[in-house]
This record gives sequence, structure tokens and C-alpha cells, in this order.
Amino acid sequence: MFIDCGRCPGRGRGCEGCLIKTLAETPDGLGDLTPGELHAIEVFELAGFDVELLETPEPPVEVPVYRGHVA
Repeated sequence: MFIDCGRCPGRGRGCEGCLIKTLAETPDGLGDLTPGELHAIEVFELAGFDVELLETPEPPVEVPVYRGHVA
């Protein structure tokens, strides 16, 4: 199937609610998943589970400790 947004009569004013636009935009984090992870999500969804991707927390920041001059 080929979808040409340039020929869409709703282009411009209707793009925000367009299903095609929604499908074309990749949610944050979804593009970073491996094919195996995507398959696992699909299996859980097909089994009836509600799957929600959570944001990965930022790694903790290590602050170097200054111990002063040791004599």
C-alpha cells in the first residue's frame, strides 16, 4: 500500500488527528528495542496483557569525593 499525504484532502488542518501520522511517528524508546524485545511485547499483548513501555531512568551520577591532601 502506498499512502501519499501530499494528495490528502485533509492535509494541514487534519494531520493532527490522522491515523497514518500517528502510525508513522515512533514513540520514544520504541525505536531502541531489539526485534526480540518487540516480539516479546507482541506475545504479551496477544496473550491479553496490557503492555506499557516505561521510560528508562537516567543512570546515577557518580560524584568524585575529594579526600584532601593525604600526608
